[in-house]
Amino acid sequence: MLARDIMTTNVVTLSPDTPIREIARTFRRLGITGAPVVEGGQVIGIVTEIDLIARHARPNYPVYLPLLDAKIPLGGQREYRALVRRIVGTTAREIMTVPVKTVDANASLEEVATLMVESRANPVPVMSAGKLVGIIGHTDLIQHLEEAQELPAVAGEDEGVGGEVAG
Repeated sequence: MLARDIMTTNVVTLSPDTPIREIARTFRRLGITGAPVVEGGQVIGIVTEIDLIARHARPNYPVYLPLLDAKIPLGGQREYRALVRRIVGTTAREIMTVPVKTVDANASLEEVATLMVESRANPVPVMSAGKLVGIIGHTDLIQHLEEAQELPAVAGEDEGVGGEVAG
């Protein structure tokens, strides 16, 4: 089974200038966890629920090494500027994650799952010949596993969660 077999083809996309309030409203109304940011037909970023939530989390300020009368930053200033941009950002462009983790439409489900786990990417845009053709989220993979009955049967499955196992 390939990414193209389980992807959602009706992809909700955002423009770089989409306001954060509209993004949050769209995610909630449509029950989605993220959307690619598209400009000029190209995927330039992705906004996820985590990007929205991260704006309100306690920031990790850069660490400085005091040396004589100077303070030398140990982290890069680029990362610090990106952090500040996300906190005060008001549009998709300002809070989006870049670079975007994508998969090819012909990627195996193992490749998709590995990317999601190793990169903590959810959802993942699906590309074909450089064009956005779909999107895959955790729910898509879980639904496929359920439908394909790849999950091992559990004793007491019909009893619901917490059912007793005969032994």
